[in-house]
Amino acid sequence: MNNDVRARREERGLSQGGLAEEVGVTRQTINSIERGRYDPSLELAFTLAAFFECRIEDLFDPDGDDAM
Repeated sequence: MNNDVRARREERGLSQGGLAEEVGVTRQTINSIERGRYDPSLELAFTLAAFFECRIEDLFDPDGDDAM
């Protein structure tokens, strides 16, 4: 699943660790999500979308084949 987490995180000037702390997960979890190696739980997807003040579907593209 493609996602826009890295770009949105960088726009806010956050490190992976900083974002992880904000949403209550580990830095490794954020790294895995950004690399497309881990699909977040629905609860984490909602938490990330709320943090970035966007819709889940604006943050994650389950049908995308290309990196955002």
